[in-house]
Amino acid sequence: MASTATAPIVDDHEDGVQTLRAFIAAHPNLFILTGAGLSTRSGIPDYRDREGGWKGAAPIQHQAFLRQVAKRKRYWARSMAGWPAVARAEPNTAHKALARLGAAHRRTRIVTQNVDGLHQAAGSRAVVDLHGRLDRVVCIDCDARLPRQDIQTRLVDSNAGWLADAGVLRPDGDIELGDVDYDRFQVPDCPVCGGVLKPDVVFFGGAVPAKRVTRAWTALDRSDGVLVVGSSLMVWSGYRFVRAAAARGLPVLAINRGRTRADPLLSRKLDGDCAALLGDAIG
Repeated sequence: MASTATAPIVDDHEDGVQTLRAFIAAHPNLFILTGAGLSTRSGIPDYRDREGGWKGAAPIQHQAFLRQVAKRKRYWARSMAGWPAVARAEPNTAHKALARLGAAHRRTRIVTQNVDGLHQAAGSRAVVDLHGRLDRVVCIDCDARLPRQDIQTRLVDSNAGWLADAGVLRPDGDIELGDVDYDRFQVPDCPVCGGVLKPDVVFFGGAVPAKRVTRAWTALDRSDGVLVVGSSLMVWSGYRFVRAAAARGLPVLAINRGRTRADPLLSRKLDGDCAALLGDAIG
């Protein structure tokens, strides 16, 4: 395991580009772990500030969604307003750079904590969506999978007069609506069994499906280095891979603005813009 000393920080852009290029060249079997900071240039905000604290209210918890009808109404009302902005989002320079890297170095693997699908939209193929995908909906009763856009149509049709599109959102497609009456909001049931619909993502407090975790561990087992992009690593589901990599003696380079939970485990950290650094480092 790495020491408790803080990793060297590079905050000069050109030095960061050269450091990143050298790291990529030295490690052709990269395990790339990405987080919300990667998608900010696509108009999807991140969760945390430079110190790793929440920027706004904490996201909905898994058990609250399952057990409380009022929480589900609130989530779906806010998601109905936030989904169009997620659906419109396009890959930015960082997503495209990682796709180019994957095409050139086919042994790299991306494990993402994001739920926006922008890695695949950019052309990346070897992607583990650790926390699921926001463009899918699942029934928690019969396990039916449905396109999110189909549910959006039903939400809008059932809730005339509600805000159905907004440009400001949160990483999970949620949005602040202010003081509104959620009780009158209508949430559609599963069209297959009449059960409870949930976005096909892992809410905070929920468990990542075992198959995804296994795929991520397999990718780490085959890697010779770890690149963290845009994640504070405050959530265990991502942090555990960096912790394991450090325990195995694998070098870990992080690109992130501000503190990460894994700072003592990093070989080096680039404190800068993900898109600018990746775009300039990967030709």
